[in-house]
Amino acid sequence: MSEQISSKLISYAVFLVTLGVIGVSILSVMFPALIISNTYEFSNDLDPFESNSWLPSIIISISSFLIIGFLYQKKKLPSFFQSGIHFILNFETSKRVSIITAIIILVIYIGFSSEELFIDEMRQWPDYKVLQQALDIWPSTDHWSIYVSEQNTRYVRIILLDFSQEFLQNIKLLPFVGSILVVVFTALITTQIAKKRFAGLVSMIILLQSITFTDFDTIAVYENFWVLFYLISLYSIQKRWWSASPVSFVLAIFTKAFIITYFWMNIFFIYRAEIPRKTKYFLFLTYGAVIGIVYWIFESGKSIIYDDIVKLDVNAFYDGFTGWGNNMQLDPLAILCVVPLTVGLFIKSLKGVKQADSVLILIMGTILAAPLISFVTDFYFILPYRYIPFIVAMAIGIGVFLSKED
Repeated sequence: MSEQISSKLISYAVFLVTLGVIGVSILSVMFPALIISNTYEFSNDLDPFESNSWLPSIIISISSFLIIGFLYQKKKLPSFFQSGIHFILNFETSKRVSIITAIIILVIYIGFSSEELFIDEMRQWPDYKVLQQALDIWPSTDHWSIYVSEQNTRYVRIILLDFSQEFLQNIKLLPFVGSILVVVFTALITTQIAKKRFAGLVSMIILLQSITFTDFDTIAVYENFWVLFYLISLYSIQKRWWSASPVSFVLAIFTKAFIITYFWMNIFFIYRAEIPRKTKYFLFLTYGAVIGIVYWIFESGKSIIYDDIVKLDVNAFYDGFTGWGNNMQLDPLAILCVVPLTVGLFIKSLKGVKQADSVLILIMGTILAAPLISFVTDFYFILPYRYIPFIVAMAIGIGVFLSKED
């Protein structure tokens, strides 16, 4: 009984903290000047409560979802809607149908995206010039530009891009393969948590409808290798490929150092995982060792680059919350559904789906990462591709919400 009470207390704590972070982010969408007007270092005439055109849509969507959910729980909906929602929540596909459907989804996705492999990236993103200069001097990190030098300290990423360019004759090819695998592992993790194959298929569709994801899925300079390695680190935990989890996380760090802000989310994921307690302790110790080793590597000479860019700024932390709303403008599903989904996952966690709490942590943590990185440095710009893990977390969350009621 005490364990159940403890589990519920954790669920409430996770829900309230997640709702708080999401609430601040949603407010920054509804009232764009609310945060900036109070943190901007110079005097300004901004109206903090000047509303955005998103305000009515957000209020209507949150109210509608919550009212429908409440009426469904109380069995007060018209019988057609009540039975329809019940059918969707309990619908399942066979293993064979699921595999065939997943392959069809991937084939359609690849078919529509493959032509992007032949677009000159220099015409798409000016930052590609920095990557090109880095590849020209690889494996050296000796360059007058700190931006070029920093590229070549992300060893795993640069090795994969160099291989794609030199051996596959197309620098976009491996990044595209990485993006395809991100879709696959999103489905696998969703199926793993929800224990429902149909939920995995839904998560694939949710991810692929995202403009944020499809805008960057073939881009070399903003590749998805880091997202892929991070997802593998999560999938390995409950799959019992325990040694693969910390290794994958290290690969993610040396693909993009930004991922270090996700460390605590893996710890919580391990804590909530349905694995033996001894294994959890082993993973905790392993992850602690991993962080220690990574820190030692950065401090042993390679960190010179990172030491030069550290600059703590509390106002930048608050401003970082506005980045989510600014970058999610083209993904209305994320803006309109994140609050109802948070409530839905909280209800799922109370009904016994412990890893629903982990998904809430992923949603909250992938939003919080931008303010945290803004707090410690102004070296990185919070571009939309940094929110791809958030879109993945949303896709997993929607799938988990569709887990069977019983």
